[in-house]
Amino acid sequence: MEGAGYLGDMRILAVTTWLPTPGSPSTGAFVVRDAQAIAGRGHDVHLVHLVPPAQYAEGLAERDTIGGLPVTRVPMGTSNPVQIVEAGRVLRGMAGHADLVHSMAFSSLLPFAVRRPRAPWVHTEHWSGLTAPQTLPGWWQPLLPVLSRLLARPDVVTAVCNYLAAPIREVRGAKVTTVVPCIVPVPAPVPPRPADDRRLRLVSIGGLIDRKDPLLAVDTLAELLVRGHDARLVFVGQGPLEEDIRQRARTLEITERVRLTGSLDREGVLDQLARSHLFLGPTRGDNFFVSCAEAIVAGRPVVVGATGGQGEYIDPDIGQTVATQTAAAYADAVESVMERTQGLSAQQISDTIGQRFSVDSVAAGYQDAYDRARSAGA
Repeated sequence: MEGAGYLGDMRILAVTTWLPTPGSPSTGAFVVRDAQAIAGRGHDVHLVHLVPPAQYAEGLAERDTIGGLPVTRVPMGTSNPVQIVEAGRVLRGMAGHADLVHSMAFSSLLPFAVRRPRAPWVHTEHWSGLTAPQTLPGWWQPLLPVLSRLLARPDVVTAVCNYLAAPIREVRGAKVTTVVPCIVPVPAPVPPRPADDRRLRLVSIGGLIDRKDPLLAVDTLAELLVRGHDARLVFVGQGPLEEDIRQRARTLEITERVRLTGSLDREGVLDQLARSHLFLGPTRGDNFFVSCAEAIVAGRPVVVGATGGQGEYIDPDIGQTVATQTAAAYADAVESVMERTQGLSAQQISDTIGQRFSVDSVAAGYQDAYDRARSAGA
């Protein structure tokens, strides 16, 4: 290990199963942002992408560059023991040239299950399966108590919120577990709230999956229409429930008031937020809930599910979490939040979070984790 102190440039080997590919350009975008933030502090960051061998059929190169950072792809299927063992051997060899190993995402722990890297080791966790195991496939649930013990192995583990840190601390005991949030930059400028308050434009951003409960968002729209609101709902994202959403809208005879945009880039997401009056996210379980935080820093009030870490940063003056998964409960919350935020500007809403999730704040959190990991191994 080089250097006498813990500050200054280090060679970081960042290992992850989540990175963007041509076939899935949005997967692991937050990993890239974190790695760029770490590199911004002067560290030499090299990404290792553990990729299922079948994905090489997409034409993925062994060596690549993503977001200005070098990437090496190592074949590994998360359900193939032989490939996991071989990936572990390759990673330990690469880690021999690093000052610190930073694994990101639960499945990236698998190659280190038998032998950990010799370098100080930090792991970052985002996975909702730890906090909402009921959302996992049935065959996964009996494995979770066994596999979660892998979280005890790194020197330091970071979680994106206290809600996720709690089950991790149960596994790790006295070993350091700290909170480093996701990066959610404040747009400049913060878009003003729509001037037309005769209509109610709702936006829901995220995967169209059961856990996000997009069908309940459609039902909530229908309930608001019954109550006399001239409301519309836009979904930004993609997923297996896309056709179910359209069918629910047809059944409720509100097709013309529901629109699906598919996945959008950051500019497209900000444009949809700028057009909206309120963010609606009836999630059954999230950890950080990035799109909720993105809505707030963009100056939009929020109504979201109560299960998750989002309640840790939602100021009750500008948002509400809902504990009951019914259209009536969400419609009540929408009406309440719109009423109490009527006199607030977009900037005032954004300022309730401010720079807490900025690149600099997150990078400083990771630097602290690195310093603690190197102290533990000293």
